[in-house]
Amino acid sequence: MKIINPQKCIVFFDFDNTISTCDVLDSMLPRFSKDELWIKLEKEWEKGKIGSHVCLEGQIKGLSITKVKLNKYLSSIKLDPYFEKIVKLLSAKQIKTIVLSDNFDYILKRILNRHSIKSLKIYSNKLSFNKNGLIPRFPFHNKNCQVCGHCKTKNLLANVAQDSIIIYVGDGRSDICPAQHADIVFAKDSLLKHFQDKKLTCFAYNSLKDVYKYFRRSFI
Repeated sequence: MKIINPQKCIVFFDFDNTISTCDVLDSMLPRFSKDELWIKLEKEWEKGKIGSHVCLEGQIKGLSITKVKLNKYLSSIKLDPYFEKIVKLLSAKQIKTIVLSDNFDYILKRILNRHSIKSLKIYSNKLSFNKNGLIPRFPFHNKNCQVCGHCKTKNLLANVAQDSIIIYVGDGRSDICPAQHADIVFAKDSLLKHFQDKKLTCFAYNSLKDVYKYFRRSFI
């Protein structure tokens, strides 16, 4: 097992199905959508006809949910039980930890705050409310790339130095591009399939327990 100098490390986490035990927005769509337009958008995204920017914008605008109902639903979302342990370990080692998500800031912060995780830097899409419903914004969208609503790669590269040891933990399509800039990648689901298909090096994980155990053994 290679020993890693924590002073040079920076760890990036995806949120949905990585920190959380489900894809939060995907779980909301069948419950709160006004109609079945979200299904059409999802299928077009899966086929690569549209990027997640267009898909997410349409799906968010198609939700019929008040702020009160949204808060109630978000209170039911569970986190991987080892995430809090990882945060404490990384904090003790003074390792910078950042969340990169193609979800929305209000949703992420509401869930993390409920679990008393308030100190993490988060980059994501933005969500606000008006009398007609939810308003999505995409301040980190890359106009030259239509794949993601939030260009995780841009925010990853903006937070690392030339000699940084970059660690990435993720699972989905929006993680493929940023993970390829990392020195150490923990992958599952479609991210793992991509790395395996391209014969790229990564660590397969089932839950954050695997990541926690690696960190416990690896940092000086």
